[in-house]
Amino acid sequence: MNEPIQATADVETATGRVRGEVYRGISIFRGIPYGASTAGENRFLPPRPPKAWTGTRPCVDYGDTAPQAPGLLAQGGFADRRPEMGEDCLRLNVWTPAADGGKRPVLVWLHGGGFEAGSGSNLLYDGTNLARRGDVVVVTVNHRLGIFGHCHLADVFGDAFAGSANAGYLDVVAALRWVNENIGRFGGNAGCVTILGQSGGGRKVSLLTASPPAQGLFQRGIVQSGSHLRLMSRERAVELAERLLRHFELTKSDARRLQQLPWRDIRRANRDITRATRARFSPTLDDTVFAAHPWEPEAPPTAATIPMMVGTCRTELSNQLGNDETFALDDAGLVERLGTFVPRKDVDGLIALFRRTNPGADAPELFFKITTARGYYRDSILQTEAKVRQGGAPVYSYRLMWKTPIEGGRRITPHSLDLPFMFDNADKGRHMVGPGTAQTRAMANTMSETWLAFARSGDPNNPTIPAWKPYDLEHRTVMSFDTPPRVESDPFREERIAMEAYPTQQRTGVRTRG
Repeated sequence: MNEPIQATADVETATGRVRGEVYRGISIFRGIPYGASTAGENRFLPPRPPKAWTGTRPCVDYGDTAPQAPGLLAQGGFADRRPEMGEDCLRLNVWTPAADGGKRPVLVWLHGGGFEAGSGSNLLYDGTNLARRGDVVVVTVNHRLGIFGHCHLADVFGDAFAGSANAGYLDVVAALRWVNENIGRFGGNAGCVTILGQSGGGRKVSLLTASPPAQGLFQRGIVQSGSHLRLMSRERAVELAERLLRHFELTKSDARRLQQLPWRDIRRANRDITRATRARFSPTLDDTVFAAHPWEPEAPPTAATIPMMVGTCRTELSNQLGNDETFALDDAGLVERLGTFVPRKDVDGLIALFRRTNPGADAPELFFKITTARGYYRDSILQTEAKVRQGGAPVYSYRLMWKTPIEGGRRITPHSLDLPFMFDNADKGRHMVGPGTAQTRAMANTMSETWLAFARSGDPNNPTIPAWKPYDLEHRTVMSFDTPPRVESDPFREERIAMEAYPTQQRTGVRTRG
C-alpha cells in the first residue's frame, strides 16, 4: 500500500469510471463501491445499489472496514494507514494482470473472522502474487458483520426489515452480482468464478452454495476450515433482537431511532449482548433468505453442480486455544479440559486412541488434535460426505499437515496457516510460517498452484502434486499438504470413526471460534 504508483489504469464500470494503480505489472483497484452506504435508513436492511458518479473515481486506497470490535482482524495487518471503520463499507478490491478482454478465471475471496470480524483488506489477502502467478483476477470483499449484518428485526419491527437477519450475507450476494456485471471489464471471465474463503469465509462459501439467490454467480467453491452446516434458529435470533431494544430502552415503534443511533453505540450493544448471552449475531433460519439449514441433514440441491474443495488444518485450535495455560497442560489437566468438549465418559478412550495415532505427542498436542477433530474436522467430513452422497460435481478433501517452526513449533499446524501459502504470500506471513526457506517456498508453490488449477477447471490436479482423486465413501482420498505433498486413503481412520459418535458441533453448541 505504501509502494509508489508506477502507472495508473482506468476501467469504466456500470456505475462510473474507476482509476487504480499498476504495481509490478498488476493493476490494483481498491475500495470500489458495490453497494450504497449502510448508514441511517439503510442500516439493518438488505443492500442497495451504489450511486453512480461522474468523472473518474480514485480507487487506490482500501475502503472502510465494516464496524466491529477493535482487534487484529479489524486492523488487517497494517502497521499504519490502516483503513477507517464505518458503515460505508460495501467495498471490494480487484487485482488483475490487465483490464482487457482476457476472460481470465476469477477468484472471489471471502474473509475470515466468523460473521463478526475481519476485512477483505487484510494484507495477507493481497492478490498481487496470485494474479501474476496464475494469470487470474482476484477480488476481495468487505461486508456487514455482527449485529449490523445479522440482527433479525423482522419479528419486532415488521416486514420492512425482512432479510435483516442475513443482510451481511446478502451483501456478499450483491458483491457477486457486481462481479458478474463488471468483471469482464477488468479482464475476468464472469462465467469462470470461484468463491473461496477461510474460517468465517469458508462458512460464507458454504452458505452461498445453499442459497438460490447466489446461483449462477459462481461455478466452483473452496471451503477452508469453515464448513457451515446449520443456522441460528429464528427463536434465538428474536431473543437477541429483543435484547437490543431493551439495551436502548426502545419499543417496537422505534425502528427509525435505532437506525439513527451512532454506530459505535450499536457496536457496544453487540459486545454487551454477546457477553450476556454467549451467542453471536449470525446467519439465521429466517424463512425469508433461508428456509432450511444449508448443509444438514443433506447437501443442498443448489450444490449439486458445483465442484468443491473442503479441508482443514491438522491442529486448528492451537491458534484460538493456544495460550500459556494450554501449552502447560499435563495429563491430568488434559482430562479436565477435554471434558468441556466431549462427554466426560469418552475422554479416557479418546486420549488413548489419539496417543496411538500420534506416537510421542504430549498433552497439549493431544488436546489440540482431539478438539480440532471434534469441531473443525468433524464438520468438514459431514459436509464432504453430504456432497458425495448427493452425486453430481466432485468434492476434493485436503488437510494441511505442514508444521510451522514459530514459537518453537508448539502450535503445530494452526488455524489460518493455509493463508500465506495459497495466496503465495509467505513473505507477508512470516509471523505465521517463519522466515523464507526452501520449505515455505515449496509450500507456497504447491498450494497456490493447486488453488489456481481448481479455479481454472474445477479440478485441482497440477504438476506440483501427486494425482488427486475426488473424495468417495470407499477410498476417502485426502491430499495432505506437506513437504512433499502426499495422497492418502482415509488418513487417521480411527480418529474419523471415533468422531462419528458426535453430531456437528453447530448442533450441540460447541464453539470453535472460527
